[in-house]
Amino acid sequence: MLLIFSGMILRQADKPLLRRFLNSGGERGRAGRTESPGGERAADVARPPNMQWIDFPDDRFTVNGLAWWEETRPRLMRLSERHHAGVREPVWNLAQAPSGARIRFITDSAELGIRAHFPSLGPMNNMPRTGSTAVDLWVDGEYWRPVFPAGEELDFEGVAFEGQERRRREICMYLGLYRGIELQAIGLSDDASIEPPSPYALDRPVVYYGSSITQGGCATRAGLAYQAILQRRLNVDFVNLGFSGNGRGEPELADAVAEIDACCYVMDWCQNCPTLEELEERYEPFLATIRASHPQTPIVCITAIFSTNEVLSPTSAEKWAGMREIIRDAMAARRAGGDENVHLVEGCDLLGPDDRDGLVDMTHPNDIGFLSMADGLEPTLRNALGL
Repeated sequence: MLLIFSGMILRQADKPLLRRFLNSGGERGRAGRTESPGGERAADVARPPNMQWIDFPDDRFTVNGLAWWEETRPRLMRLSERHHAGVREPVWNLAQAPSGARIRFITDSAELGIRAHFPSLGPMNNMPRTGSTAVDLWVDGEYWRPVFPAGEELDFEGVAFEGQERRRREICMYLGLYRGIELQAIGLSDDASIEPPSPYALDRPVVYYGSSITQGGCATRAGLAYQAILQRRLNVDFVNLGFSGNGRGEPELADAVAEIDACCYVMDWCQNCPTLEELEERYEPFLATIRASHPQTPIVCITAIFSTNEVLSPTSAEKWAGMREIIRDAMAARRAGGDENVHLVEGCDLLGPDDRDGLVDMTHPNDIGFLSMADGLEPTLRNALGL
């Protein structure tokens, strides 16, 4: 028997994987009763009669995942303006996408609306708008829906849900992974209460630095990037400093990462370095920069996950093997020097040659691939964080 799932053919033997994907870590869907199935055009949405619009930012709405939010507000961006002069322009441009950012609060509102401006709605070849752009709504730890413009209008006003029972709900809105957003207002019932969200288990976030894979390419929704899955499972905040095609470990980025007081640093980069020489030159110094400011904080280093480039090109296979070896050597050198709080994770144990259904193209995980990565990283993070 064959199952058709998200454009893939799964064998009967793969049903446990599909069931685990749909039910693991709160990933099962839950659609509100009055919701439309996709994005909504602003012109098609009638404002509920009792909705108030609260200008954003508002301190009643907690912003997580943006390390320099107090410097950048109201702009939802991943680096501070003071970093601009020191980073390459592609990195700065990618930092305008709020990958990993969440808006969280508790409310008893019967409806929820979003008013926003999207600077760009351009298509991506390997990623839907629900992942690149949409506000991904989760309620009480369960997925409800994405909210995004279905057309090409950059100014958007949409209703995520309405007419719901008046009861206390915890709202988490994951912002888009690859497109910027100017969030202008959040709509709630006129008399709705707004409370702080539940606290995370730890006061400090996990900080991830890396490539397009780290940024979230190519999850179908922001809440399905591997860091978001781990955030829900571990109840730990995170900061995403993945830069698509540009996770090259420059000293300026090492300095920026080291500015953040994290509970753990996850190094998920190597593939974007054009040569093995550049990776070798930068990898261990990047770790040393973090260690200089945070001598006891766990560091997790991930070697490259599998890519079908390794099958198609002997040159690529040699390069991927070389990248993995450079990371192993850097970790061994740190341990030999007395650093006992570094943890090596083999990328092929997260997504390897037998996990090709987890790739959307030759390199980037799809939702199944990100679930596999979260499964593989969870034990290491739990151990490193003492959870």
